[in-house]
Amino acid sequence: MPDETELLTVREVAQQLRVDDTTVRRWIKNGVLEAITLPHRGARQAYRIRRATLDALLSPSQQPVGQ
Repeated sequence: MPDETELLTVREVAQQLRVDDTTVRRWIKNGVLEAITLPHRGARQAYRIRRATLDALLSPSQQPVGQ
């Protein structure tokens, strides 16, 4: 069982969700996906996503379909 405090990169999350890195970054900027912002020097902002956040996103919804 993975450690829920484990931090994942944008690329790792994108691979697990089968989307592009840019999509994950957009979700972070729009507040859809919670992430930790790291200090950076490069052209792109660096983020880390908690394993628990990704697991919650992937878990089935508690609401019945159609509501």
